Amino acid sequence: MKILILGAGRVGESVAESLVSEKNDITVIDTNPARLRELQDRMDLRGVAGNGIQPSVLREAGIEDADMFISCAPADETNLVACKVAHDVFNVPTTIARLRSPEFVNGSALMDKSGFAVDQVICPEESVTRTIRKLIEYPEALQVLEFAHGLVSLIAVRAVAGGPLVQHSLTEIPQLVPGADMRIVAIYRRDMALATLDGNTRIEPDDEVFVLAATEHIRTVLGALRKADRPVKRLMIAGGGKVGLRLAREIHGDCQVKIIEPVRQRCEYLATQLPPEVLVLNGDSTDEDLLVDENVQDMDLFLSLTGDDEDNIMGCLLAKRLGARRVLAVINRKAYADLVQGTTIDIAISPAQAVIGELLAFVRRGDIEAVHSLRRGAAEALEAIVRGDRKTCKMAGRRIEEVGLPKGAQVGAIVRGLHRPDGSDAGEDAKPQVIIAHHDTLVLPNDHVIVFVPRKRMVREVEKLFQVSATFMF
Repeated sequence: MKILILGAGRVGESVAESLVSEKNDITVIDTNPARLRELQDRMDLRGVAGNGIQPSVLREAGIEDADMFISCAPADETNLVACKVAHDVFNVPTTIARLRSPEFVNGSALMDKSGFAVDQVICPEESVTRTIRKLIEYPEALQVLEFAHGLVSLIAVRAVAGGPLVQHSLTEIPQLVPGADMRIVAIYRRDMALATLDGNTRIEPDDEVFVLAATEHIRTVLGALRKADRPVKRLMIAGGGKVGLRLAREIHGDCQVKIIEPVRQRCEYLATQLPPEVLVLNGDSTDEDLLVDENVQDMDLFLSLTGDDEDNIMGCLLAKRLGARRVLAVINRKAYADLVQGTTIDIAISPAQAVIGELLAFVRRGDIEAVHSLRRGAAEALEAIVRGDRKTCKMAGRRIEEVGLPKGAQVGAIVRGLHRPDGSDAGEDAKPQVIIAHHDTLVLPNDHVIVFVPRKRMVREVEKLFQVSATFMF
């Protein structure tokens, strides 16, 4: 696929890196030639220097035969205009814009073809806020991802000694946790994935376990792998930027919230935007005396959400040392995210990685409903709809053991009943059934199938299983 990306900032770089790794033809447009040279030295892509809203620059970048245009410039106005030009002047089939303002949302009249012609809006700040909200709801989890309209969840959790499943084999799960069907799709031990999972595989303390289950059973699954943590009721946020403000607005009724912001003017603005029960503090989140004075040791969760990776890392390390129960850092640089893995920082979130899945759903071949990037982009979980029949699709009408999945890839769950026999959406009449997959589970047309892919190079093989071909004969 030929894809043009406008903007070589953090989001644009992460998007380019992800898409280049999948053998797409990528061109990046930016006004900074030095930045483009740096990207070209590290990745197999082309850089074009110039203003991306100008048709002449877009034409030089090869937009006339592009399949997709992704605008990730810093300003919303630039991204909106660029998408409009790409669609109206060059007839680009798919346009995606990174927009920070909550005024511009998917499905609005402003975004349709007669408006700014944006097929998909992505907002890293919104994605990060949504991710954090899930982690507040399930404090034992490292990651919580939803599929099939929220009916199925994939969770990552750190197993601890004393959990009902810890030190037991996978074959013992049904007896140890009856009534909560689940599928363990991956186990990472000492930051390395176990090559194979079978009935004899044992869950050890400190394993990072990826589990698929019906969303209604998530709390039971978490309790099976670690002792239940108390709910998050006291929360301290370092950084009153867009993410910090969004989050405080959404959770202030459920938690006691404190925000530490170093810029006094921003503090004054936050005070006008938040209810009085949210305490806004003007100070440095890496100031030990301030954290002690504000009782960081009593916090259920300390969040460092500033725009500075170093401050976020140091703030979390300090808060953890002072007694905060769990700490979470937003980290933009991939090298830093890799460094903090396995340290006392419980969770590291990359804003760019949080939106990669939303983009990949458009790039994937086949009827892909959702894509989630895992392990900082190393692995992936995708949800696809099975179309066609046994003659035209390698997935339809076959048991999972017959499908021919790449080694290590696993079908974790199937959701049946979201579509009518003709493939149309069942709507309010839907009576979906969540089926945790096993080797002999039969896959039917119109099923939503959720697949865990441990290595990105396997993705194309998995996609082919869902593609419908009139000439395919099994």
